[in-house]
Amino acid sequence: MTGEGRRFVQVDVFGSQALAGNPVAVVVDADGLTDIEMERFARWTNLSETTFLLPPTDPAADYRLRIFTPGGELPFAGHPTLGSAHAWLRSGGVRRSTDAVVQQCGVGLVELRTDGDRLAFAAPPLLHSGAADEETTARAADSLRIRRDEVLAAEWVDNGPGWLAVLLGSAEEVLALRPDFGSMKGLKVGVVAPQTHDHDADFEVRAFVPDLGIPEDPVTGSLNAGLAMWLIGSGRAADHYVAAQGTAIGRSGRVHVDRNGDRYWIGGETRTVIEGSVAF
Repeated sequence: MTGEGRRFVQVDVFGSQALAGNPVAVVVDADGLTDIEMERFARWTNLSETTFLLPPTDPAADYRLRIFTPGGELPFAGHPTLGSAHAWLRSGGVRRSTDAVVQQCGVGLVELRTDGDRLAFAAPPLLHSGAADEETTARAADSLRIRRDEVLAAEWVDNGPGWLAVLLGSAEEVLALRPDFGSMKGLKVGVVAPQTHDHDADFEVRAFVPDLGIPEDPVTGSLNAGLAMWLIGSGRAADHYVAAQGTAIGRSGRVHVDRNGDRYWIGGETRTVIEGSVAF
């Protein structure tokens, strides 16, 4: 590895307060790093995602982003998108447009906007959608250690990571889950249910990705983006709602969803927690 120091920040994303969301590690000056160096650093941070800011190769983009989990690279992920945009802006990034920040990543161009004190990204199109087949649905139920008849619906909401969404009847059912991660091999399962009591959120969400070394992700932008398209499109959610995530593991994530025409905006708070340099 090369020995020079590179700017580094760690950003908390989607937290309803400080240190309540999902952290992402961002190497700001990543130009020149090799794939192996990026992979090693992502394994070393051991966070759900580590990102690397690079000069864009698309003239329409403000920057290019590569996203790694401890288990490999992703074409897109939501909380790293918000956290990396936050880091890029704070490090002096100058956007080409006054209206938006444009990120280039594995799924193409992703637009971001400022939403009050929050950042929000435009949900990328789904690569795989539609109802899951019965075999997959039953396998997902088994891996969640619930009966098949407790699954009200199961839908592919894949915008890059490969999400399978499972709808349950209540937030209490979601929070009670104790998955069998061995049975979940090959699946990335997001679980959602409406809140049935007075709450500051409308839905409760959990995300399980054991194949990528992430048994439970604290707060997941890509999953919530896919869920928004499904829940709103099927009439299960209003055009504007808030999802809670991370409750079961001691976080208080809040994801703000806003449909405007045919675009779905996924927003949340972003806060710099660690700032300095990293030597490769």
